[in-house]
Amino acid sequence: MVGNVIVGQSGGPTSVINSSLAGIYQTARDRGAKKIYGMLHGIKGLLDRQYVDLSQKIHSTMEIDLLKRTPSSYLGSCRYKLPEISKDRATYEKIFEILKELEIEYFFYIGGNDSMDTIDKLSTFAKETGSSIRFIGVPKTIDNDLAITDHTPGFGSAAKFIAATMKEIIRDGLVYDYPTVTVVEIMGRNAGWLTAASALAKADDCEGVDLIYLPEKPFNIDMFITRVKELSATGKSLVIAVSEGIKVPDGRYVFELGEHLSAQDAFGHKQLSGTAKFLAEKIQLELGIKARAIELSTLQRCAAHMSSRTDVTEAFNVGGAAVKAAFEGETGKVVVLKRISDDPYICATETHDVRDIANVEKKIPLDWIIGDDGVSKDLIHYIHPLIQAELSPIMVDGLPRHLTVNM
Repeated sequence: MVGNVIVGQSGGPTSVINSSLAGIYQTARDRGAKKIYGMLHGIKGLLDRQYVDLSQKIHSTMEIDLLKRTPSSYLGSCRYKLPEISKDRATYEKIFEILKELEIEYFFYIGGNDSMDTIDKLSTFAKETGSSIRFIGVPKTIDNDLAITDHTPGFGSAAKFIAATMKEIIRDGLVYDYPTVTVVEIMGRNAGWLTAASALAKADDCEGVDLIYLPEKPFNIDMFITRVKELSATGKSLVIAVSEGIKVPDGRYVFELGEHLSAQDAFGHKQLSGTAKFLAEKIQLELGIKARAIELSTLQRCAAHMSSRTDVTEAFNVGGAAVKAAFEGETGKVVVLKRISDDPYICATETHDVRDIANVEKKIPLDWIIGDDGVSKDLIHYIHPLIQAELSPIMVDGLPRHLTVNM
């Protein structure tokens, strides 16, 4: 029998992050792990000695299936930045003291860019101090902005929700005999992958989104107003997709041009909101056209009823692959997805050095962006396989059933 395992979740949730947790739990259990602990609220919770024995919480195959279908972070999350080792060794000594008390041999952290920074620092400290604990990162983010990996678990389901929702918004906007404008704000600080997914709405039964604006290119407000004026002059109602993180040429976020309050998280990231509202008000003021703003907000990352089966399966697989890698002696690594084929779609897992991934942001290649307000067929082709198939919720009394840590 191998030693004890601990797993945590960090950063913004997704609709499939718990599939990765299920993959870690089931694979570690099947491979003979003695105990499998879950950190409550990530590394911050571990520092406060908040954890649970998952074997006391998840008892059956049915509960694992429920976990796969449960959105958000089952164990809770955090946005906590570990200090630099050279500046605060005491924090690391405390973490490793707790891990020693729990007899941990394998440490897994499910998260995005900042979470991989945590794996990098912990594995570095372990190496410096001669600890044998193995640290593996498990990718997660709807933003799809992790380097090296072809894509990230969580992105496919969010893309599926966005494309489906845009189709419905487009249908709603075309019911009137006069032009209106709907500006839809989609998550994406510096990378526009999610907003680009709105292009998938175009099909035989849907006209598609009229304009798409991504943070990879500077946003010109005057040109934007001109484009809206030109298109609405045809009498057609418009639906426009904008990333929350689009910036004007001087580097300011568009939402900062209006009235706003902007807090920051532990990693120094501004909390973005209000881009669509500012632009809708600008359209009404300058063009006199009825305009509304829609923020998809957290709906993008918690709509498990609209999850992609491909995404769920891959999220589970990266969790299992992380356990396999750690049990075979790897540490300081991240599991990544490698696309083998597009037709048929085949994707495999492999591991990569965390230092090539932590704090590195993957943006959309500029040759996949057309002009200032469109995306290429190559980008649509890239996203399309990731939204395929569905995993139906387990319904109880007419609503989806979820698994919670307090059950």
